[in-house]
Amino acid sequence: MLDFTIWVILSNLLLATRWTILLSLAAFVGGGVLGLGILFLRVSRIRVLEIFSKIYIEFFQGTPLLMQLFLLFFGIALFGINVSPWLAAFLALTLWTAAFLSEIWRGCVQAINKGQWEAGESLALTFVEQMRWVILPQAFQIAIAPTVGFSVQVVKATALTSIIGFVELTKAGTVLNNATFKPFLVYSIVALIYFALCFPLSWTAKKLEMRFNVAR
Repeated sequence: MLDFTIWVILSNLLLATRWTILLSLAAFVGGGVLGLGILFLRVSRIRVLEIFSKIYIEFFQGTPLLMQLFLLFFGIALFGINVSPWLAAFLALTLWTAAFLSEIWRGCVQAINKGQWEAGESLALTFVEQMRWVILPQAFQIAIAPTVGFSVQVVKATALTSIIGFVELTKAGTVLNNATFKPFLVYSIVALIYFALCFPLSWTAKKLEMRFNVAR
């Protein structure tokens, strides 16, 4: 019979933590790329694109992430497409992350003085050129702190993917709890690992916010 010592439990949880980190990074990068595209639609002067981006953002911010996971995992399967827990988790977290990042960045873009837009127009720059060369470089400094801060939410959100069978830190904790019948020990270690992942990000976000507030 396998002896579930603290080291055995910890080592198994650390192995599962790799997938939590990988999923967090993949969803954050994917959500960042998609979120930038949604941002351009959101601040564009084309009404149809602006309405589409609003609907997208309202849907993913206004519905539980758990429901979005279920819809992607079980809904796509209705069309005869096999969806793995990893793919469903990645897609759901990417779409969810994009909705929040686009709104964070929209606030940063709108914080830029209107005169900067007018300056870009006076140079006959197109909308995309204004965003690329005038607005985004300035908004970038404002956006760093809240963007890093939101990454904490992405890490914690990966815990929900355990409900569709993706084996990350929370799912591994559940499996080990069922095998060891030591819920306090197992979930205490799980909590400490999440803290170890999230605290540096929260601390960095706070320091960056203070730094850029002083700079401004």
